[in-house]
Amino acid sequence: MRLRRMAIAAITFAALVAGHASAEIRPHALFCDNMVLQQGIRVPVWGTAAPGEKLTVSVAGQVVEATADKAGSWLVRLGPMAPGGPHEMTIASTNIVRIRNVTVGEVWLCSGQSNMGMEVREALNATEETAAADYPDIRLFDVPPHIRDEPARDVQAQWRPCSPQTVTRFSAAGYFFGRRLYGELKVPIGLISGAQGSSPAEAWTEIEALKGAIEDPIGRWQRQVQQEQEFRTKYEAELAAWEPVAARAKAENEEPPKKPEPPYFLGRARIAQPAGLWNGTIAPLVPYGIRGVIWYQGESNAPRGREYRKLLPAMIRSWRHEWGQGDFAFLIVAIAPFGPAYGHPTESGWAEVVEAQWMTGETVPNCGLAVTSDIGDATSAHPANKQEVGRRLSLIALAKVYGRDIVYSGPMYTSMEVEGNRIRLHFKHVHGGLTVKPDGPLRGFAVSGVDRRFVWAEARLDGDTVVVWSEQVARPIAVRYAWAQNPVCNLFNADGLPAVPFRSDDWEQAAPR
Repeated sequence: MRLRRMAIAAITFAALVAGHASAEIRPHALFCDNMVLQQGIRVPVWGTAAPGEKLTVSVAGQVVEATADKAGSWLVRLGPMAPGGPHEMTIASTNIVRIRNVTVGEVWLCSGQSNMGMEVREALNATEETAAADYPDIRLFDVPPHIRDEPARDVQAQWRPCSPQTVTRFSAAGYFFGRRLYGELKVPIGLISGAQGSSPAEAWTEIEALKGAIEDPIGRWQRQVQQEQEFRTKYEAELAAWEPVAARAKAENEEPPKKPEPPYFLGRARIAQPAGLWNGTIAPLVPYGIRGVIWYQGESNAPRGREYRKLLPAMIRSWRHEWGQGDFAFLIVAIAPFGPAYGHPTESGWAEVVEAQWMTGETVPNCGLAVTSDIGDATSAHPANKQEVGRRLSLIALAKVYGRDIVYSGPMYTSMEVEGNRIRLHFKHVHGGLTVKPDGPLRGFAVSGVDRRFVWAEARLDGDTVVVWSEQVARPIAVRYAWAQNPVCNLFNADGLPAVPFRSDDWEQAAPR
């Protein structure tokens, strides 16, 4: 895929150069005033020029030379730099490009669907948060989401210092994450945001990686497009039939019939195009130096939650492969509770997505999971408390990326023992001990016997374990916790981090835990 993208870029640049007899040096949009370069790595800098043109890139005492290739493309790699600034970068040849107010620090990419795209102005305490957002050493780069059939080469965006004016339309989860890192690390922070509401993970995955992760992604998408077109045609026919009737009713001073409403999902097929958002939103950022990614997505994959077990790891591997920067950090937000709380245990594709996110966080190198089971909103798929989302992501980053000795995870189920008519559950990440928050009986547990019918269970803490049982199940064999789209659950550790939802059973396909 990388070779194909390079070939496409070469054709694009050749056409560009052919149209401009004396092409000036032009860096990629990421290289502009106020940018943040990733500290401690060999930083790539790239752009376009006339074929064969020689140029130099200078910054922070470094001078690196390059020559544009036959397609007019050039790339240099700077040596590792210490955090700080401001610096000025110059890119010089027949013309000189000066890039001012350059800092060196930590760069993170923030991506996913609408919960990552949700803006600071929509978050909890938005007015106060916006007014206080005066952090000139936090820099924001907001990439408009685009869907493309082939990988794009550049974007239309620019770096902006964080201020009350610039932060209001930026990703709330991304900003609160970056603000926490800035407070702890005391270095410049660069945040690149690129998110799209209603997008499934397959839209963010490079096409060859996608083909190896799910069955017939193109065919499935084409069927979705066809189905959407059929609904669109039906809606347009209903609308056309309604218009003259409504006009006649209005002319006769009568109440017109209710106007047909378009199906809520119109337009989503385009968003779901396999690799479309990868091509248009993420690929053009490659290979900008980053420390890692924070990822908040999964709601659109809930109808196929089990499939997410393969899809999310495949997406992560493909991003890392395309970047060529090794296993950079990939921190995942578990999708938050939403919708009605059922009075009985249920199956749940939503819970399967959270399970897949947990499995990815545990098995894919340099990943982690921020759990949100206590900060959802039954009435909205976009809970407002993005401050806590950012804080929990920052705890994982500080512990797993920056080596801080801090608690970053709530309790995680590890094993179980059957003790007569009860099951004892063991956990890791207990730290200061298991707690119930708020006080009261433990909730959210269900047990099953050999009939595989789950019923609500009573539960109690016993040291660092939980014992569960139900009078309806004489011989329990399996336990589930917080297994629902909107679970009622209250198990935490002493540091106030919620337990990861889990199930000990998986009869359709055994999965190691």
